[in-house]
Amino acid sequence: MLQIKNLSKTYPNGVQALRDVSLDISNGMFGLLGPNGAGKSTLMRTIATLQDADSGSIMFGGIDVMKQKHELRKVLGYLPQEFGVYPKVSAEEMLHYIARLKGIDNAKERKELVTALLQQVNLYNHKSKFLGGYSGGMKQRFGIAQALIGNPKLIIVDEPTAGLDPAERLRFNNLLSEIGENIIVILSTHIVDDVSELCNDMAIIANGQVVQRGNPESLIAAVQNKIWSRRIKKADVTAYQEKYKVILSKLSGGDVMIHIFSEENPGDGFAMERAGLEDIYFANIA
Repeated sequence: MLQIKNLSKTYPNGVQALRDVSLDISNGMFGLLGPNGAGKSTLMRTIATLQDADSGSIMFGGIDVMKQKHELRKVLGYLPQEFGVYPKVSAEEMLHYIARLKGIDNAKERKELVTALLQQVNLYNHKSKFLGGYSGGMKQRFGIAQALIGNPKLIIVDEPTAGLDPAERLRFNNLLSEIGENIIVILSTHIVDDVSELCNDMAIIANGQVVQRGNPESLIAAVQNKIWSRRIKKADVTAYQEKYKVILSKLSGGDVMIHIFSEENPGDGFAMERAGLEDIYFANIA
């Protein structure tokens, strides 16, 4: 169990990135959903011991993360948002190097581990290729391979599918799903579909605060039959925002499709819309 209690962080420029954040996270895939600048990366970096919070606590099992950073790092796998690679080094060589850094000194054991990891992330046939020649999706899968060295009990992946094409995104999400069966995997992202497809538990963070928490299906069920949509002219958007609780608006064929939240049928040309996690997300970050 990862227990985050009353975590706050303000940067020297005055930006308050985290405001009294508390979360209990157990085994499985946990989605942390929020817009850019919401505080997701700050929270991930703090859990990963890469920066300190101003106040609050983080416990992972019996490890006090704020005071026992080295102990947490022994059981942590981390794939940051900006993951650089040495362009003139092969995937196999780099994994051997990282394994040695993590204390795996036995050459036979290390070779077996590296081979297994390359096969797990479907990069074995590209093991001798320089990392600089990898596609974005291949680099992300390599990033997961290095994060898995040392049998981590907690894995953090920060915006892992941003910029990936649909095929690579699917491969990466399938890999995450396999990994997240028996350990804690925290997926930090602004991509709603990734959380909807992968996670049994999630939180939405906005302006440094947790604004929604729960099982995605349960959150959606709670607003089912309360989301209504209709197509309007762009010039009318402001008038509808003043009259209704508009949670989502998107261009559609030159007009604007809006979703509103209403306990009752609002009439006025609205039709009931099947609710989705996207509606929950925009309702909470507006």
